[in-house]
Amino acid sequence: MIREFGFDDVLFLLLAARWTILLTLAAMAIGGAVALVVAILRIVPFRPANWLAIGYINLVQGTPILGQLFIFFFGFSVFGWNVGAWTAAVTTFSIYASAYLAEIWRGGLQSVPKTQWESSAALGLNYLQRLRYVIIPQAVRINIPPTVGFLVQLVKNTSLASVIGFVELSRAGQMLNNATFAPMAVYLTVAAIYFVICFSLSRASQRLEGRIHVAR
Repeated sequence: MIREFGFDDVLFLLLAARWTILLTLAAMAIGGAVALVVAILRIVPFRPANWLAIGYINLVQGTPILGQLFIFFFGFSVFGWNVGAWTAAVTTFSIYASAYLAEIWRGGLQSVPKTQWESSAALGLNYLQRLRYVIIPQAVRINIPPTVGFLVQLVKNTSLASVIGFVELSRAGQMLNNATFAPMAVYLTVAAIYFVICFSLSRASQRLEGRIHVAR
């Protein structure tokens, strides 16, 4: 039976949006940790490490997210491993985030003037200490805008998880549309929720940048 789109449906979409946010946060946390390692491997003066990082980045960036989702959700069943939608989504988007964040952060690390490397070396700091105490703190300021820009894209790309049955904001919108046959109301509400999330991230980024510049 077809029913009208109402306030309860808006609440349903808002509850579904929490899974979009949780998936984004999980992917950023796990992917960010991997990305930092990959970004450092891209700049260390050791060619095999550079090649390994470049190969990983090219492999992930050169394959579609949908293909990766299908591999983790359906592919491992060949070996008798049943992977849930949440696990497949988090794994896929973490890998996706790690490759793109690694390149973003690598650019930030390499944009720090060489004189900073030389000065910290003159103080007797080893390579890891130079990264931790001198280079990374400066690269963080540079990397905030592109990182938040990628985060906004990640929020929207999590909608692809709906193809494996993960009920996030977009999938919830599809379910409501099938129940109400009110696509205009449903998808305008979905778009509005996405806008609020992404706009809030952009505003938070601007405030953080302002505080960092003031601290400097």
